[in-house]
Amino acid sequence: MTILDEIVEVKKEEVIKLRNDFSFSRFSDYDFFESETLSLYKNISSDDNLSIVAEIKKASPSKGIIRENFNHLDIATIYFENEVAGISVLTDKNFFKGSIDYLNNIAKIKSAPLLRKDFIIDEYQVYEAKANGADVILLICEILSEAQVRELTHAANELDLEVLLELHSEEQFSKVDFEIHKIVGINNRDLKTFEVDINNSIEISKLIPENICVVGESGFSDKTSVDKVKNERIDALLIGEHFMRAENISDELRKFKEWCNRES
Repeated sequence: MTILDEIVEVKKEEVIKLRNDFSFSRFSDYDFFESETLSLYKNISSDDNLSIVAEIKKASPSKGIIRENFNHLDIATIYFENEVAGISVLTDKNFFKGSIDYLNNIAKIKSAPLLRKDFIIDEYQVYEAKANGADVILLICEILSEAQVRELTHAANELDLEVLLELHSEEQFSKVDFEIHKIVGINNRDLKTFEVDINNSIEISKLIPENICVVGESGFSDKTSVDKVKNERIDALLIGEHFMRAENISDELRKFKEWCNRES
């Protein structure tokens, strides 16, 4: 069993508990459930430069604890101050040391769209995301069938949530409907081996229609890696681990924004 298989099995147990503890009507009692959402698609598509989706991630299964001095609100404030296109918030507890509470807390001060990054396999998780202030949810082709992608996307759209649909290979294109999936993430990290290859996003992005926002995920840690994709068919970079390891996140983010300037 791969780590991804293990994560999905844990998610199935979490969904059972979520369904036992909550009803759809209970989610609607949350303050954020009726609030208007912010558009990640709009932020990325209106930017002539490479946009940055900055991630809040304390740990990962492959690297363990990434940031010891971790305060999700402090990190979010830095990201907002530096006007990132969006913030990705890890909400998985068991493998990434995240929390749905992080999302809720950050939503109270947000000035940019929030992506709930988790392993979503059930519509209850979509409702939970909306109730806690998400504007976008991550759906991972690797762990979902074509029918699941369609159903969860529909559930998200019904709640005025955008979807960042993540794929890793060309074989997963059959799960993408480019009429409704306007933000597509290409993961450079193989979720089974955890090996990273930036060329993956470069090659796959060439096959994606022009009106779709393409987000390159994983492996962006220096100017060389940014330069490699800056003039390719990629609109935004999702960067987490590098910022989480930075001694001064704000300084590091400013450097990345300069590197992402297509005129420089």
